[in-house]
Amino acid sequence: MNRLLALLIFSAAFQLQASDWMQFRGPNSGVSEETDLPTVLDAQNSIAWKSTLPGRGISSPIIVGNRVFVTCASGAQQDRLHVICFNAGDGSKRWEREFWATGRTTCHEKISVAAPSPASDGEHIFALFSSNDLFCLDLDGNLLWLRGLMRDYPNASNGLGLAASPVVSVGVFVAQIETDGEAFVAGIDVATGRNLWKIERPKKANWTSPQVMKAPSGKSFIILQGSSGVTAIDPTNGTIVWNYTEGAATLPTSAIHGDVIFVPSSGVTAIQVNADGGSFKQLWRATQLRTSTPSPLVTRERIFTLNDAGVLTCADTVEGKRLWQSRLTAPFSATPVAAGKHLYLVNEKGLLQIVDASSEDGVITSQLDLGETIIGTPSISHGGLYLRSDAHLWKIAKVPTL
Repeated sequence: MNRLLALLIFSAAFQLQASDWMQFRGPNSGVSEETDLPTVLDAQNSIAWKSTLPGRGISSPIIVGNRVFVTCASGAQQDRLHVICFNAGDGSKRWEREFWATGRTTCHEKISVAAPSPASDGEHIFALFSSNDLFCLDLDGNLLWLRGLMRDYPNASNGLGLAASPVVSVGVFVAQIETDGEAFVAGIDVATGRNLWKIERPKKANWTSPQVMKAPSGKSFIILQGSSGVTAIDPTNGTIVWNYTEGAATLPTSAIHGDVIFVPSSGVTAIQVNADGGSFKQLWRATQLRTSTPSPLVTRERIFTLNDAGVLTCADTVEGKRLWQSRLTAPFSATPVAAGKHLYLVNEKGLLQIVDASSEDGVITSQLDLGETIIGTPSISHGGLYLRSDAHLWKIAKVPTL
C-alpha cells in the first residue's frame, strides 16, 4: 500500500511539472496538453481572477507549479524593472522585486522594455529585459546574480528595442541578442551568471527567440533563427551542428513539432531533423503560408499562420497544402496558443477569440473582450490561460458555480 501511494504521489507530481509553462510559448511551441480550459467564454464564468500590474510589458507570463511570474517596466523612461510572482490559485501577489535598468531603455512606443519573456528551469527565474539587464532569482524572489549585458557589450542595442525571449537547457541559460551593431548568442552558467560560451551572429536586427529541440535520440539542441536562416547549436559548448541558409523571418519564430521545424522562410518551409539531430532535410515549402508578427502554430497535424490583418490560414503538415482561411477580428501581434482542439487568439484590442482547430472553416466559436491592449502571447498551465496587458494579468479558467 505504501509503495502504491508513493507511485500515485510521484505520478501526480510528474503531471504537475509536465504542465508547467516555463518559457515563451511553453515547452511545445505554444501547444498545451491541457484539456480543461474553458471553450465558452463569458466574463462571469471564465475570468478566475484579474490582478493589477505596476507597469508596461509585452512579455508572456510563465508558470512554475502554483506560481505565476511576470515582468514589467515602469517610470517615464521604463527604467524601473519589475519581476513579480502571483499565486496561480487566486491571483494574490507573493512577492515583487524591483531593479534599476543599467542599459538603454529606448524602444518602439508599441512595445516595452519588458518585452522578452522570463524563463525558468524549475528552480530559478531568469528575467531578461530589452535594456539587456539579466536577473537570476530563486522561486522565492531572492536575487542570486545579475548581469548588465549592455555594459559588457555596449553596441548590443537598437532604437526599436530587443524582444528575443531566452531559454534554459542542460544547466545553460541561452540569450539571443542580435542587432545591427553587435549580434551574438551567449550560453550562461545558471549557477554563476558567467559565460560558458559566446558565438557571433549576423549583425542584423532580429526579434525571434531561441528554442530547445530534442532530437529522437534524446539529445537537446538550441534552434536559432535569424535573417540568414536557422542554426542548430549544442547548448553545452555553443558548437554549430548544422545550418539552414535560405533565409528566415526576423519577427515570427519557427514552430517545432516532433522532429520537424516549420520555418517562416519563403512562406513556410518544413525541415526534418535526423535521428541524432546532426543534420536535416527539407520536406516542403509552401509560399502561400504567409506569416507576419505572430509565429506559426502546429497542432493535430495542422499548421496555422495568422497575419496582422487577422487572416487565419490552416494547412496540413504533410505537404503544406492549404485547407482553409478565415478572417478573425484584427489586428494581431500575439501568437496563438492551443489546448486540446481549440486555438486561443487575442488581438491587440484585448479581444480573446476561440477557434476549433479541427473544424473545416475556422469559425470563431466564442470570444471575450478584456477591454485593454494586449500585445504579448498568452500562456497555458494547470487549467488556466494567462494573459497580460500593461495594467493587468488575467487568469481565464472555468469558474465553479455556487
